[in-house]
This record gives sequence, structure tokens and C-alpha cells, in this order.
Amino acid sequence: WEEAKAFYDNLAPKKKPKSPKPENAITIAVSSRALFRMEEEQKIYNEQGLEAYVKYQLDHENEPFLPGAAFPFVKALEAVNMQLRELYPDSEELFDIVLMTNNHAQVGVRLINSINHYDLFIERFCMTGGNSPICYLKAYHTNLYLSLEPSGDSCQEWIAAATIFSPSKDLEVSENQLRVAFDGDAVLFSDESEQIVKAHGLDMFFEHEKAHENKPLAQGPLKGFLEALGKLQKKFYSKGLRMECPIRTYLVTARSAASSGARALKTLRSWGLETDEALFLAGAPKGPLLKKIRPHIFFDDQMFHVEGAKEMGTVAAHVPYGIAQKHKRPAQEKQTPNSK
Repeated sequence: WEEAKAFYDNLAPKKKPKSPKPENAITIAVSSRALFRMEEEQKIYNEQGLEAYVKYQLDHENEPFLPGAAFPFVKALEAVNMQLRELYPDSEELFDIVLMTNNHAQVGVRLINSINHYDLFIERFCMTGGNSPICYLKAYHTNLYLSLEPSGDSCQEWIAAATIFSPSKDLEVSENQLRVAFDGDAVLFSDESEQIVKAHGLDMFFEHEKAHENKPLAQGPLKGFLEALGKLQKKFYSKGLRMECPIRTYLVTARSAASSGARALKTLRSWGLETDEALFLAGAPKGPLLKKIRPHIFFDDQMFHVEGAKEMGTVAAHVPYGIAQKHKRPAQEKQTPNSK
């Protein structure tokens, strides 16, 4: 009887897990264009207008979108959730993914169909009908927001936000372990050190770091996200799974270990945080090293490093924070109803 029951249980549709309460979860808000590729739809909107765009979406609503830049990252988040639910069946300390889009509701069916097609567990939607969804981020208890458009307003609200870019070539990433790489200054830390470099040069920067080695740097916009990752890591550690933990974090910084690395590490220690690996490149390009790490996402405040990562196959995200944002941006494309 038990064998027969197990057989028929396997035939029954799997019940999806319950979504955690927003206040207990680590909420990752992802724009529709970051999660899926929508270049064809954007072209139609630009050339033919809104009505033609909506009609195209309705006519093709049973055709799933292709995966976008944030897709592997989202899949890795769900892989971590699966393992957390096995270890802590009643815990709501999980990743919760919210789809953010300024699309109209008519397009929602195609997005839902695409999510179901790829068996993604995304229950929360925010569809704003042409308005920016950024104003809703706080209401969703957002810990991190990823989109294809610059989202400086999010950083001003102290919500970790980044503009995600597709790599120039495909690079295989882990399906079972979430790997997240962070730059240090103006990402995990404040841009204090970058301001000194810009104003006074490297020699003064090194002197400053030596003099202030034991003074923690102020926090940067993604400190809270690293903290959230560390909190989940400890849930695996407490089960004796440190070496098998499905979350791995990296500090990848242009700092020199000998002259300015101690302050970065002591700052993390003062916060009660750590990264699994700390890589000090002393100004060397980050792209080749990131190719070896194969993170699902790499966060940096300087487009130079983002471009270098993209060229080597890494999904990179630009953090619009700090003095480095004085670089010139290309003119933005015409906003589409799903342009976020």
C-alpha cells in the first residue's frame, strides 16, 4: 500500500510552497526586462507605438520570453530556498522574488506564462501601467532591486539597487551554489576612499588608509545585502554545512592588500560580517578573475569594471553610488511600458 500511495503521490501536481511574509524574507525585486529578454517588443514600441506593442504581447502571450540577464541569479536564489526549506521547513527566512514592471496589466498574462514555463516561484507582481515602480520598493520591503535602467532614486532611499548588464558571451554558472561578488569602495563601503583618490591621488590615499586602519569605513549601499546573505549562510553553518553551504560571497577590489587591504577586512569584522573570499587586485583588471569565480552577479560602482566583467562573460551590475558616478551616461532609449 505504501508503495502504491507513493506512486500516486508522485503523479499528483506538486503543491507550490507558501510565500514568506515580506517582513521575514529577503526580498529581491527584479524588473521584467532584467528577468526576460524583450528586445523585439521594445523595437515594436519604439517604431509602432503603444497600441501595436500591447497587441503584439496579446497575440504572443503563449510564447515564453527568453531568459534575461538576471535569470541565472534568480534560479540560484530559488536553489538556495529549496535547500533552506529542507533544513528549516517552518522558517520564512528565505529569498522572496518580486517582479517589478511598468507594463500594463494586459501584458501580465505573458509574464505569468513565462514564469510558469520556466517553473519559477514568483508570486508577487507589481505592474504599474506606465508609471515607475520605484516608489513601491519600500512597501515591498525590498532588500535589492535589479533593473536595466539606472535607478539612482532607489539608492537615495537607501535601497540597494543596481543596473544589470548581460555579458558579451555565455559563461556557465553553478546551478546549486549562489555566488555573489562585490566590489568594496562605494559598494559594500562608502566612497570615502575614492573621494580621497580623486582629490589627492594614490599616495595620499595610502597614507590616509594607514593612519585610519583601525577606523571602520562607513557602510555602502550593498552592505545590507551582504548582511542578509551572511544571515542565511549561518543557518547552514549551524547544521554543520559550512563547506557545503549553497551561498558563497566574494570581495573583489582594486585595493592593494599590503597598503590598504587591512582597513577593508577590519571594517567587515567590525560589522560582524565576512566574505568567503577576499581578492585584492592592486589595480589589475577584474574580468579575468571573475571568469574564474563565475559569480551569478558582480556588483561594482565603476562602469570600467562592469564593462571588463561583461567582456569576460560575467553578469555585472552597476551600483549608482558615490563619486564615480560623474562618468557620462549614454542617452537613454525611449522608455517602453516594460523598460524597467
